[in-house]
Amino acid sequence: MNDGQLLRYSRHILLDEIGVEGQQRLLDAQALIIGAGGLGSPAALYLASAGVGRITLADGDTVDLTNLQRQILHTDGRIGESKACSGKIALQTLNPEIRVTAVSRRLAGEALEALVADADVVLDCCDNFATRHAVNRACVKLRRPLVSGAAIRFAGQLAVFDARREDTPCYYCLFPEGEDVEELRCAVMGVFAPLTGIIGAMQAAEALKLIIGAGEPVVGRLWLLDGLAMTWRCVKFARDPQCPVCAPRA
Repeated sequence: MNDGQLLRYSRHILLDEIGVEGQQRLLDAQALIIGAGGLGSPAALYLASAGVGRITLADGDTVDLTNLQRQILHTDGRIGESKACSGKIALQTLNPEIRVTAVSRRLAGEALEALVADADVVLDCCDNFATRHAVNRACVKLRRPLVSGAAIRFAGQLAVFDARREDTPCYYCLFPEGEDVEELRCAVMGVFAPLTGIIGAMQAAEALKLIIGAGEPVVGRLWLLDGLAMTWRCVKFARDPQCPVCAPRA
């Protein structure tokens, strides 16, 4: 690190759990963020400000006026632009030293796997089950840690899935894929703006911990937030031995 970086990240470096070595890990790391909306916005901003050296921001959508109530990466002036490109502008304005790659399409198949393979940590900040399950399968296959968040109305949730660990569950173990799963969308159900900030910031925190190797990530635990009562509930869960994605026979 140069003198400017030592000063910029000095409040991290002062923490015993991070220090110079931990901050250098952040500078050398690459994060993949799937979704540049309500969750991806705060998550990306905190990763950028914390000094994650390379960030890939993937989103196939464009900025809409209705997004601006909670998607703090974007502005009125960028309505109609790609969310990924709009997010790149915001992140590089915040921290010009990092490298941001914008992917303005919905990821699937080999393209998704290629980006997951290049990442040290993946953040699932999307809003649909098809993408969530595709990202989960890629992370299990390539043994990449996955930080998953969700927010709807006043309810939020957070979990970490780390395929590098033995006998740990994956996203499918917790939320099996099926036609009978009801998909709730903010466009129909609404969402409390600060809720996305809370969950997105926590996703960033878990991602930074995974990169640095500090603390204990919330693996095998689902944190549920009731934003109206501002209460948290933790549900523990284990790997499904019959899981078609992460069980040994899979």
